Amino acid sequence: MGVNATNPANHNMVGNDEKYRPEFHFTPDSMWMNDPNGMVYYKGEYHLFYQYYPKSNVWGPMHWGHAVSKDLIQWEHLPIALYPDSLGYIFSGSAVIDWENTSGFGTKKNPPMVAIFTYHNAEKERLGTNDFQTQGIAYSLDNGRTWKKYAANPVIPNTSFRDFRDPKVIWHPASKKWIMVLAVKDRAMFYASSDLKSWKFESEYGLKDEKRLWECPDLFPIKVSGTSETKWVLVVSMQSGAPNGGTGTSYFVGDFDGHQFTNSQPDNKQFWLDAGTDNYAMVSWSDIPAQDGRKLMLGWMSNWQYAQQVPTQRWRSAMTLPREVTLVKTAPAEWKLKSMVVKEFSAYRKNKISISKDKMTGNKCLLFNQSPAICEAIITFDRSKCKEPFQILITSTSSDTLIIGYDSSGNNYFIDRRKAGISAFNPLFAAKHSTPCLSKGNLLNLHLMVDKTSVELFTDEGLTVMTDIFFPKSEMNKIEILSNNLSELLKENMVHTLNPKK
Repeated sequence: MGVNATNPANHNMVGNDEKYRPEFHFTPDSMWMNDPNGMVYYKGEYHLFYQYYPKSNVWGPMHWGHAVSKDLIQWEHLPIALYPDSLGYIFSGSAVIDWENTSGFGTKKNPPMVAIFTYHNAEKERLGTNDFQTQGIAYSLDNGRTWKKYAANPVIPNTSFRDFRDPKVIWHPASKKWIMVLAVKDRAMFYASSDLKSWKFESEYGLKDEKRLWECPDLFPIKVSGTSETKWVLVVSMQSGAPNGGTGTSYFVGDFDGHQFTNSQPDNKQFWLDAGTDNYAMVSWSDIPAQDGRKLMLGWMSNWQYAQQVPTQRWRSAMTLPREVTLVKTAPAEWKLKSMVVKEFSAYRKNKISISKDKMTGNKCLLFNQSPAICEAIITFDRSKCKEPFQILITSTSSDTLIIGYDSSGNNYFIDRRKAGISAFNPLFAAKHSTPCLSKGNLLNLHLMVDKTSVELFTDEGLTVMTDIFFPKSEMNKIEILSNNLSELLKENMVHTLNPKK
């Protein structure tokens, strides 16, 4: 199968927008997709479930779509996993392997894959009640290919909260219990269970005077790089207030004892996994083998400000590239996550092009010149010699121009998509996004993943990430560096062309 292998049975809408479909980012074959769900690893397969509406390219009654991969890059589409029923739509959630068969749904020899999700009852919502979101479970005994819903759903009813959703479940070895974290309006609530069926409320965590809606939480332990210390990360996606507007994925670092989460950083400090506008609902894979040991995450590559209006027709939305996150201590009472594209991606590198001085003409340097613009670029430069913004221009034959760069006057990175193509579909789309530079030294390294209509920028050794999408009128086909004193500025630089099939 190819990177985005299609299911011929789903060819139910014909559009002329395949020029926007990325090569290396997961997309649905057709129709609407949003949050990644139920990401779990089992028997050599990475499972990706996702919010899916198979009858339209805008949001509707939610299902769980399903795909699997051997390497996190090439995906095979599978049939829809979970359909709405009399209890409601199937909203976001998670999945685990119940290795000890605590649920009784399988056996220890054939442990069940258990999905935990939110039921959303649209009719009850219309009537104005507060019990329209509840938590349900389903299980599979054949590697996620077919599913059976638990007969006694919902496992957590609800009479008090209009926003009560997106369960993330993990096994907590110290307490020998399953822990669920739920997004409940403006906070996270924690529940515990011994069998995935009966749940007890434990505690909650929130911010003082919080007014934003919390969604898609995640909770996991992670070792601090270079130490024996373990901290806990609570991930929460916010429906507003992200660094560059709209929706975004944030996180807190602290401790969790099986009962309560406490923030280890002063003033309940909150950080963001991505400073761009297009990484929402980012969550981690469950059950990654201990011998692998990585914490792997994936996000929805869009923003609720304009997600339903972007100029694609046959399909809507893509996922970010899968990322490995690590935790580092950056101050006496401060920990931050670093992110980088998973190592598996390097297998798709085709040709390596080193950037030499003969590619420089005045203040310009040609990095890439072919259509479409799909490549991995690693650019290192000396910011102490910058007298004007250091810019990387991605352009098309229609003069669409996306600019990525560093501005020494404000010591920040930026992505400017104001002239990068079609933007009239939403007044908030055409904008320049920026974030502070966190590096201390003069050498800055910009690691760019360009995939036709998206860019993911990794810099500050992974402490800073920016993800933005764009829609050029014609295919982007050229990447250039523009700045003063290029021959003095540029250090080690290279571009990898990419092959969609290994």
